[in-house]
Amino acid sequence: MIFENILHRPIRTLVSVLAVAIEVGMVMLVVGMTHGMLHETAKRVEGVGADIMVQPPGASLFLGLTQAPMPVQVGDRLAELPHVLAVTPVLLFLNTRGGINLIYGIDMPTFKEVSGGFTYLKGGPFEHPYDMLVDDWYARSNNVKVGETINLLNNKFRVSGIVEHGMGARIFIPLSTAQELTGAHDKASIFYIKCTDPGYTQAVITSIKQLLPTHQIHSTKEYMSLMTSNDLPALNAFISAMITVAVGIGFMVIFLSMYTTITERTREIGILKSLGAGKRYIIGVILREASLLSILGVVLGYAGTWLARKVIVATFPTLTVELTIHWALWAGLLAIGGSLLGAFYPAIRAARLDPVDSLAYE
Repeated sequence: MIFENILHRPIRTLVSVLAVAIEVGMVMLVVGMTHGMLHETAKRVEGVGADIMVQPPGASLFLGLTQAPMPVQVGDRLAELPHVLAVTPVLLFLNTRGGINLIYGIDMPTFKEVSGGFTYLKGGPFEHPYDMLVDDWYARSNNVKVGETINLLNNKFRVSGIVEHGMGARIFIPLSTAQELTGAHDKASIFYIKCTDPGYTQAVITSIKQLLPTHQIHSTKEYMSLMTSNDLPALNAFISAMITVAVGIGFMVIFLSMYTTITERTREIGILKSLGAGKRYIIGVILREASLLSILGVVLGYAGTWLARKVIVATFPTLTVELTIHWALWAGLLAIGGSLLGAFYPAIRAARLDPVDSLAYE
């Protein structure tokens, strides 16, 4: 009977299943993109090869939002500390042309000392002040080739090389040029520090805190652990809001579907009750129908999310979408729970219908 009810109104069934699928897809994609962005950003910072990061007071964990109030001379003082092998200043800013990408203004010699140097896939290092490096992901997504001229910060830069991704940013330009273009003369957003041995990391951090007590100092491992939505309240609130909207969509569509179903099948419910069907049986039929619709929607949502991830990654190669079993289960449970909740009132209403009035319903 449940299958017959579902097949009797194929359009309404399809709409209900799609609503649940959209709910599942929204939850998984929103969480997947936000977590993917955080984890990928953290991995790129780790890829620089530094042991310690020094940021100005009040700096954001999102490096592209960090201001640049620190004089580059601070790096000389940091380099004098015991167990410090190398220090490199980096000026950070965001490029919104062709997507949102982080740009590093780097001092090539000291950056090489900290990171070990770039792996060049094509081309080579800077030769002129307005040369730039891009990583392979950025080059692939924007069809960039060595020797090509790109408009960046209202200036024309020549792509001198394409490097392997994972070294902090997607785009690199000379530090002096970045300072000139942003008006941050002799300033840096962050200092990356390489210790003579990773075992000295905590000792160096203690020394830096004595030298710069108001600055933010993190080991790279600590930074990796901080890059989660739980440590970023605004992002966690965004995820919660999107999940609430998604569950609300599923709830309302299932509620309307079940409510309309009961209205249209009032006579059928009257016949069932006249044949001896109790309230519990009627409620069970409605909830089982809602459960079947939500399960079909969850399965379609999983398939649609997987396909959407393929399309997103193919369209935006620099965007990371992490789909996990944990959040897939949560999305499925939220969808089924919301659907059952949406069907509960219509089920109660159906169970309370009077058999005589139902049989006379037109």
